[in-house]
Amino acid sequence: MTTETSGYRKMLARYVGWAMLGLIVIGLLTAFTVAQGIDINLTAEVRVTAENMLQSEQNLRAKAYIGGLMFILEMLVAIGLFVLLCRQEKAMAALSLSLASAAALLTLLGAVFALNAAEFAGDAAYRNIADGQQRLMLAGLQATSDYTSFHLALILGSLAKAGYYLLFLRSALIPKIIAGWGLFASLFVAFTIVARDFWPLLGHGGVTAAFMLSNLIALLSTGIYLAWFGIRQQ
Repeated sequence: MTTETSGYRKMLARYVGWAMLGLIVIGLLTAFTVAQGIDINLTAEVRVTAENMLQSEQNLRAKAYIGGLMFILEMLVAIGLFVLLCRQEKAMAALSLSLASAAALLTLLGAVFALNAAEFAGDAAYRNIADGQQRLMLAGLQATSDYTSFHLALILGSLAKAGYYLLFLRSALIPKIIAGWGLFASLFVAFTIVARDFWPLLGHGGVTAAFMLSNLIALLSTGIYLAWFGIRQQ
């Protein structure tokens, strides 16, 4: 590998790292600001969330546009990781890119549902063609659709990250402890979300907190390493 190519790959890795960190920061800020009370994934209360949505047109629009920004960042990360890792095993890297792209599109779909709910909340036409309970049902459907699209995106995105982390582990482009933990956390998230649909005990808040925290640690450590160091030379 030439010095020029190595420098390009290291710079690309840093961009990917910053994009990963940007996703984390934007996601956390959104959860604690505009998404408060209108994100079913944070409350799990369909009726309360739907009622809040009908009173929060501007927050819904902000949440939707932020979702569009997160879609762009997710695609940048997915494509960047593919470019960095396709030399290791092209089939696995391509599969991970496909899964990550599908997950990003589902994130974008969540933005569509937020915009739909904003229309139900603010457009006078819906007050003329539907009574309060009907509008509440429409908002509830958008909330439920957001819930299902988010969780399917989380499953597909976690499987994509598992593939990328496996290639990182084999290539030693990042420290093996980061790659190994990322592989574990990604599989933990994907398995638990699917399994709890069949074993309700896995839906306990403690289990959810455990897999979300493990995933956050993995993404933070990967993003910080890539943003600061790039990747190791081979």
